[in-house]
Amino acid sequence: MEIQTNEIVGFIKELVHIPSPSGNTEAAIQYMKVFFEEQDVPYKLTKKGAILATIQGEDDSRHRLLTAHVDTLGAMVKEIKSDGRLKLDKIGGYYWNTVEGEYCTIHTSKGKKYSGTVLMHQTAAHVYKGMNDLKRDEKNIEVRVDQELHSKKDAEEAGISVGDFVSFAPRFEETESGFVKSRHLDDKASVAILMHLVKEIKKSSLHLPFTTHFLISNNEEIGYGGNSNIPEETAEYLAVDMGAIGDGQSTDEYTVSICAKDSGGPYHFGLRKHLVELAEKNNVEYKVDIYPYYGSDATAAIRAGVDVVHGLIGPGIDASHAFERTHIKSLEHTAKLIKAYLQSQLV
Repeated sequence: MEIQTNEIVGFIKELVHIPSPSGNTEAAIQYMKVFFEEQDVPYKLTKKGAILATIQGEDDSRHRLLTAHVDTLGAMVKEIKSDGRLKLDKIGGYYWNTVEGEYCTIHTSKGKKYSGTVLMHQTAAHVYKGMNDLKRDEKNIEVRVDQELHSKKDAEEAGISVGDFVSFAPRFEETESGFVKSRHLDDKASVAILMHLVKEIKKSSLHLPFTTHFLISNNEEIGYGGNSNIPEETAEYLAVDMGAIGDGQSTDEYTVSICAKDSGGPYHFGLRKHLVELAEKNNVEYKVDIYPYYGSDATAAIRAGVDVVHGLIGPGIDASHAFERTHIKSLEHTAKLIKAYLQSQLV
C-alpha cells in the first residue's frame, strides 16, 4: 500500500472547490457519499448530516474511529444595506483582515448564486483618507455583489436575504516546489488523506486488525462536529486535523504534527506515545506540539462524555484560518503515520 501524494492533492483540489461553510455542507457530504459508494464502503448519514463509513476488521468487538471535517469557515448575510451591499456575520473563528479582498459567493435560500468581493466600505484610496487606520470589523467590512443593485429593494428582488450563506474562494494552487496553497486546507487536506487511505485499503484488500470507522464531520468549525454517533464498541478516537504553525510552535509544513494538548487539555498520553513510537519505527518525520487556541472533534467528543482514548494528528498548515499552505511532505508523513496506526494494536 503506497502513499500517492498526487492523488491526495487531487482530492484536495476537488474538495476545496466545493463550498461548505458550517451549516451548509450538503454538497461536500454528497461528494463523500459518492466516494464511499465507489469504494464499496458501507456508510450511514447522521441526523446532523455527517457521514460515518465503516470497514470491517478482524476484531469486531473493539473499534477505532478516525475523523476529519469537510465544513469550513464562511459567513452569513447579517444585513442588506441601503445601497444593496451586504454586511456579514462570521461562521467560525477568523479575523476580518484575512478575508478582506477575497472573492466570494452568496448562496441564496432560493438556490441562486451571486459572486461578490469582500471589501472595506472605505476602500477607494482616492476618496477615503486614512482608510488604512480603520478597524477591520463587521461595521466596516461588506460584500460588493456583482449585480446591478442600487438599493436594499434591488437586492431583495434578486433573492438575497438575511441568513444567506457566503463562501470564500479557495484560490487553490500547487507549486513546482511541492507546496499546496488554498483556503480550507483546514480540514479538507485531512479528508483527502483519509480518502486516499480508504481507497488504498480497498484496492490492496488490506485486513485491518479492528473494525474502523471514518467519520466525516460537518460542524467542527462551530464546535460540535464529532461529538456524537460514536459506536459503543469504539475504544480509540483519532482526530485528523491541521497542525498549527507559528511562533513558539514546533509544527512545520514538512512533517506530521502530533498534538499533546490543546485548549481542552492533554490528549491521551498512551495514545500519543503509541503514535510517536509508530512514527519512529516507520521512518515518519513528526513533531509533537501544543495548540493553545485550538479544539478538535476529539476534544468535542470527550467534552460530550464519550468514553474513548483520544488523540489528534495532522499535516502542518501555515497561516491557519487565513491563506493556508502545506507541503506534500507533510501530507505524505501524515498518511504514512495513519497507515501504520490503522495496522497497529490498540493501546
